[in-house]
Order: sequence, then C-alpha cells, then structure tokens
Amino acid sequence: MGHTVLERTPGDVSPRGPSARSSVRMPQGSQSVSRLAASNRAVEPRIIGLATCVPPHVLSQENVVAHATEMFAGRFRDFERMRPVFQNSGIKTRYSVQPVEWFQHPQDWQQRTEAYLDGATALFVDAASKALANAGLRADAIDTVVTVSSTGIATPTLEARAHQAVGFRSDIRRVPVFGLGCAGGASGLALASRLARAEPGSNVLLVVVETCTLAFRDDSLTKSNIVATALFGDGAAAAVISATGGERPGPKIVASGEHLWPSTLDIMGWNVDPVGFTAVFSSSIPALVRERMRPAAAAMLERGGETLDAIETFVFHPGGTKVIEALEPVFGLADGTLSAEREILRDFGNMSAPTVLFVLERKMAEGLAGPALLAALGPGFTGSFVRLDA
Repeated sequence: MGHTVLERTPGDVSPRGPSARSSVRMPQGSQSVSRLAASNRAVEPRIIGLATCVPPHVLSQENVVAHATEMFAGRFRDFERMRPVFQNSGIKTRYSVQPVEWFQHPQDWQQRTEAYLDGATALFVDAASKALANAGLRADAIDTVVTVSSTGIATPTLEARAHQAVGFRSDIRRVPVFGLGCAGGASGLALASRLARAEPGSNVLLVVVETCTLAFRDDSLTKSNIVATALFGDGAAAAVISATGGERPGPKIVASGEHLWPSTLDIMGWNVDPVGFTAVFSSSIPALVRERMRPAAAAMLERGGETLDAIETFVFHPGGTKVIEALEPVFGLADGTLSAEREILRDFGNMSAPTVLFVLERKMAEGLAGPALLAALGPGFTGSFVRLDA
C-alpha cells in the first residue's frame, strides 16, 4: 500500500479482484431483501483497502523558502523573524497540483477554483481506484461514497465529477463533506464507518482530497499565511470500509467520537475574500494539545468502557513538529515514538485531512496490531477520534 505519485492519465479505473461484485446487476428488490437479511447480523465495519497518492509537482522546502523570500522579504517586516519556521518545520518535500511557476503569477478566485477542480478530481480518481484495487473490489461494489475536502468548492461535487472515470453505479449514494479541515480524515473515517454499520452488507468508500497549496498567497502579509506556506502540501487518501462480514483483513472500526471546545473558533480555519482562501492559525495550538487533547480522548474511550491504558498504538495527524513534540509526553509516549508521523510530515508536509490516513497506511504496513486510537485536530476547534482494532 505504498504512496503513489499521480499520473495525469489514469489507467484502468475498474479494478477487479477475487471479491469483486459481478457485473450482472441484481434487481433492486433483490438487493433490498439481501440487505434486510444482512441487517440481522451484527458486523463491525472494517478497512479492507487503503491507498494514498500525491500530485506530480514536487516542492522541495529549499525552493519554497526561496520563493517565499522573493514574495515576502522587504514587504513583510516580520518575515526574517519567521524564516526559521521553514527550517524548523521538519519538512523536506511536498507535492502540489500546480508547478512552482504557477505561484509566481497572481491568481484570482476563479483561477484557483479551476486549479482545484482539475487537481482534486484527478487525485480523487487516483486514490479511489487504488483503494478499490487494494480491497479487491470493482467500483460498482460501492454503495456509498463519502468525499471530504475543505480546500475548494465544487458543485457538482468531486465524486460526481469522478463518477464515470472511477466506474461508480448510477444509484450510488453521495455524501460530500466540507469544512472539517485537518480533522477531516479522522471524522470522515468515523462517518463512513457509521454509514457502513447502519447498513450491514454494504461497502462505503471514503475519499479525502486536499489541495492546500492553492491557498498560498503573495498578497496576504500575515503570520498565518507564512506558516501555511511553510507547512502545507497536497495529497489524497481513500479507504474502503466494508460491513459485509467474513474474514477480510484490515482493522475494525469499533468506536468514534468528537470533542468541540467552546470559544475556539479563531484557532484554525479559512478566511475567504475575492482572491481565495487565507489560512487562520493560532500559535496556541501546541498548548491546547498539551492541555486538552488527552482528557478529550479519554472521555471518548470511557463512553465505550475503555481507558487510554488499553491503547497499544496511536495514529496522529502530524500538524507540525511542535504538535508531534507535544503529543508524545501528553500520551505518555517516549521521545521518538511517533516516528511514522515525523516521516510523513518530512516527506509530504501537512496535507490537512488526508495526512492522518497517510500515517495509518504507514503503520499498517509496519504491522499495526491490537487496540489503536487514530486522532486529529481541526477547525471548530475540534478533536476527532477513531478506535481501531487491528
């Protein structure tokens, strides 16, 4: 399940495997009877296929620093003081749906939206097709698709634009979700699992796509914009969540929950103006992690009769180096325990919502076992948690 770099011309987007649904369609009534019979069996949703991908344009941190210096030095008096943010970010490489030359020219809302529609749709097709292949399913085996994206606006939404290329059925149920930001990967996985659990016998596809680099702004002379330029990259992840039973491999999703802290709307999010999105970041995020993350995670587990002591593996969204450094002591982990989080941040940057699924893919490849907790923070200010059994 390694990461892939998106090629602009997808190949066969109807992967077939030993568990693929036949191309002969059952009458709708027969499907309903089958689903009703299946609903009598308690089935825990399971991740049976997971894939990640990135767009083709590579942004080295050195090139980004040079570009940022050209954009901001001499115009933004705090830039030199903030330059260490690039060096201390822990990031070496990121990927973008646009080449670096694109950012050297002014881009308005329409141009950024066109870039989003093109880049995000291509990422959707690539991630979805690879997740289906990893699950051994054809696209017509998917009953519901959940699309999570907060870095552009698309109506029709991304799954509609990708419908024909991926090969979805005409009666597929579509659940587009906007506004979850960095928590979107965790919250999307929780939502997809609840939908699968509500209809035993069904398959749900989660696709999480973000094109954060399209919010790079040379006209926004703010600290938040500098931080966004230092951290953000583009990427996508997709997961097939099955409630069909059987002994399929992959972690079970046994519980999920969220915690919304009051009076925190200004911690993280977007501002919107005629040019596009501009990032909102608070310097208090690491402190909030230290003070509030553990109690929220513990409360979520306690609702299911569990404690944090039972968790063997943590899967965190690596929002930045300072966040990772705050998470380890908060959850009683030795320094360096979150190596996968650091590696994903180093190699891909903060891709917002998909990033935690990149980490999950890495830990699954390394042999994820036992009770695990996946967690991410996002606008709201919200903590999102998913309890897995591997």
